[in-house]
Amino acid sequence: MTITPLDTHREANAGSPELAAVLSTIAERGVEFVYFQAVTVTGRVVGKVAPARHFERLAIRGVQQHQTAIANLQGTREGVLLAGGVNAPEYTAIPDLETFAVLPWDTSFARVFCRLYEPDHLAERAGAEFTCDTRGLLRRMLSGFTDRTGLELRTGCEPEMTWQGDGLEAHFRPGSSPAYHIEHLERNRPIVKKVVEYAQALGLDMIEGDYEDEFQVELNFMYDRADLTADRLTTYRQICKQVARELGIHASFMPKPATGMMGNGCHHNFSLWRDDVNVLAEPGVTELHLSEVGRHALGGLLAHSAGAMLINGSTVNSYKRYWDAGQFAPSRINWGLDNKTCTVRLSAVGRLEYKLPDAAVNPYLSHAVILAACEDGMKNATDPGKPTQGSSYDEPVDGRFPALPLTLGEAISAFRADEVLNQAFGPDLSALLVDYHADEWARFCGHVTEWEREMYWNDTP
Repeated sequence: MTITPLDTHREANAGSPELAAVLSTIAERGVEFVYFQAVTVTGRVVGKVAPARHFERLAIRGVQQHQTAIANLQGTREGVLLAGGVNAPEYTAIPDLETFAVLPWDTSFARVFCRLYEPDHLAERAGAEFTCDTRGLLRRMLSGFTDRTGLELRTGCEPEMTWQGDGLEAHFRPGSSPAYHIEHLERNRPIVKKVVEYAQALGLDMIEGDYEDEFQVELNFMYDRADLTADRLTTYRQICKQVARELGIHASFMPKPATGMMGNGCHHNFSLWRDDVNVLAEPGVTELHLSEVGRHALGGLLAHSAGAMLINGSTVNSYKRYWDAGQFAPSRINWGLDNKTCTVRLSAVGRLEYKLPDAAVNPYLSHAVILAACEDGMKNATDPGKPTQGSSYDEPVDGRFPALPLTLGEAISAFRADEVLNQAFGPDLSALLVDYHADEWARFCGHVTEWEREMYWNDTP
């Protein structure tokens, strides 16, 4: 009899001391309901809620959900339900018990993240990993990356976002900026206080934050293994939405909230570690400098950044952020030493800051991109070239790497052409990403906007 990945996960949960610990927490904290959470290709959190008295059974058996949920049950313009159609089977979601946490805003509820599998009754692929599960993909890629290279990817994210509501308007001198102004942090104090309180209760080590621009606040948490960072970013987003509900305001991770406003990015700071030593830095070197391993990893990331834009800028709106030169969003594929205008900034000894991901990014896929691209660069000794001096916005496009896609349509084409990323994601997920975003691009291209009415309604004769 073949032991499937689904069988293995079920058996691990059944015999895990963590299951006993979770059941004890449920009893001690009076938990009544548990959210069984999965993450879709766009980073949306989906799942089911179950009474906590059934947790032990469901921790082993899992919960079922129609596979099209992985694509937000999105139908195309032609009426086709993505990710398999109405006749697709369900996937089985099995909890990762170490992610169980009681919700601090209502301790009668808890949540647990799940990995997804094909159901065990299928004639083919029964019990296999569900190939479109982005969270499961990242875990598998991290394990394979470490097995092949001996390295561990550690990351920290900088999630910018927009908060809007009465009393949150910024007041500042024309021609200046409210950035870093403590007075504006004070205006947002109820938000900051509650977000940090909830985040720390859910295991995020909150470290610092600031006021970035009108309505824009950034609150950061400590870096860690890439899979933990991805889960924490997802949790952080859920926290922010809950805080907005409680305060009667709006919270959004939309990449470009309005014309003229700063875009919401989610810079990924990363380093590579072996035996608890950061291999991007060299012993005894204190100035900004990359090791040979670091240069090759960086070269790979730059080489695949055009193809990765479908992940880093996954919406039509994402590309409005890259068009505004001078607002610290990249417009060229390049790198620099503490240069905030570049795609990748060597921001400290041994730390690279990848500035393409925006606030709506699926963090499991963005980390998968970093893994695949860096490993390809190390394997092929890809040269990143010399660091950019001065503003990137004044530089011509470097022919060393493909041009940065500046629309979702261009990003789809660039992703299709990137064999390394397609191979890393696998054919099923790669095809679903193209289909999902191609449909979004087609919908946008066929939609008449207010800008068009303003430009053309009275333009002729």
